[in-house]
Amino acid sequence: MTTTPALAELTGDYVLDPAHTRIGFVARHAMVTKVRGAFHQFEGTARLDGADPTRSTAQVVIKAESIDTGVEQRDQHLRTNDFLDVPNFPDITFRSTSVEPVSDTEYRVIGDLTVKDTTRPVTIDFEYAGSAVDPFGNRRVGLEGSVTISRKDFGVTWNAALEGGGVLVGDKVVLEFDISAIKQD
Repeated sequence: MTTTPALAELTGDYVLDPAHTRIGFVARHAMVTKVRGAFHQFEGTARLDGADPTRSTAQVVIKAESIDTGVEQRDQHLRTNDFLDVPNFPDITFRSTSVEPVSDTEYRVIGDLTVKDTTRPVTIDFEYAGSAVDPFGNRRVGLEGSVTISRKDFGVTWNAALEGGGVLVGDKVVLEFDISAIKQD
C-alpha cells in the first residue's frame, strides 16, 4: 500500500536495501559511446529529519571489487591500479556534511567522496520519489540522484590515445543513485 506521509513522519534512522537500491555509473568510451555499470556490494545508513531536513545525514561504503560493467575483462582492468586499485583501496566512501532543501521533493546533499584515498567534496542532487509501507510492514523511502565527477580529481588518470584523436576513457563520470531505504525501529 502506497502512502504519502508528511515529511515529519519520515523522521528516523534508515538502512539501504541492497536488493532494491542501485549505485551505478556512466562513463564515455572511445569518445563515441557510453559504458554503464554498477556496484553490487555496499552498505549505507541515513538519519532523516523530516521537520528539519538540514539535520539529516547519510553515509555509504561501496566495495570497489563489486564493480560490474557486464564485461569481465573490463571489470578486471577497472579493479587494477590503472583505475580503482582495489587491493590497496577496497572501499569507496561517501559521508554527508550538509543537506539543503531545494523544494518539497528535491534535496542537495553535500559531502565527502573518497576514491583511492583521495577525498573531494561533491554535491548530489536528489529527488524524493516517495514513501510506502511494504507487505512486510517496513516503511520505505525512495530517492533518486546523480552527480558528475572528474575521475582525475580522484587520482584515476589512466587513458590511451585514439589514432584519430581523443582518448579511450572520458574524464567525466556520472554517479547514479536509485535508493530504497528501510526505516529502522
